Amino acid sequence: MLEEYLDFAVRMAEEAGRIQLAYFRGDDLAMKTKSNVSDVVTRADRESEELIVRRIAERYPTHAVLGEEGGARGDAAGEWRWVVDPLDGTTNYSQGLPVFCVSIALQHRGETVVGVVYAPYLRELFTAVRGGGAWCRRGAGEPVRLQVSAKQELARSVVATGFPYDKSENPDNNSDNVARILPRVRDVRRMGSAAYDLACVASSMLDGFWELNLHEWDVCAGNLLVTEAGGVVESLRPDRGISLVAGNATLVGYMKQYVR
Repeated sequence: MLEEYLDFAVRMAEEAGRIQLAYFRGDDLAMKTKSNVSDVVTRADRESEELIVRRIAERYPTHAVLGEEGGARGDAAGEWRWVVDPLDGTTNYSQGLPVFCVSIALQHRGETVVGVVYAPYLRELFTAVRGGGAWCRRGAGEPVRLQVSAKQELARSVVATGFPYDKSENPDNNSDNVARILPRVRDVRRMGSAAYDLACVASSMLDGFWELNLHEWDVCAGNLLVTEAGGVVESLRPDRGISLVAGNATLVGYMKQYVR
């Protein structure tokens, strides 16, 4: 049953990816701001989410949906809920930078059981089913099973982070964490997409990741990728939305000494 849901999620992600590639680096993005000037949305975000929501309603009309653009739809008390970020990395996308993705997860009674992160420009498809491991297919290649990094030292690790949209108004904006951890790691990356960051942790392209003030749609699929790849995802704090750290258990322990 879960494989059926996974196949459906992959098809939706690939269809949304085609919408995004059609507008990418074009002059018809119809970009608008949301909460502030740093928080943007494009035509591709909106059209991608509407496509996914429509496909779910056609195939599984009793399932609820939580989407970044449209919010909660359907019966939130039901057993099944899809959690969708139709285009994670919108700022990258709007600038013509190629790191952006579709993130689709399915929850059953509150537990995430399917996760898909698809980066259409990079042609990378990350998938996971609860209990079935995490996988990546690049281009037309065969899927490869993922495993988080085995590194045990911060000094040899490359980690990633991001910054909250309210960074200009709220001084609790993660810059202090970067200052503390930067001298202790090989380097820090800011990829611009939390879902893709988590997929990179699952595939050991990144050794660790932390961020503050995320939302469920940012991390739902990516968290499953990390845990199914043998990693851990832990909460950093309860007062800044979803704030988390991810990687192997040893590195997460070390990172939490410096990021909070």
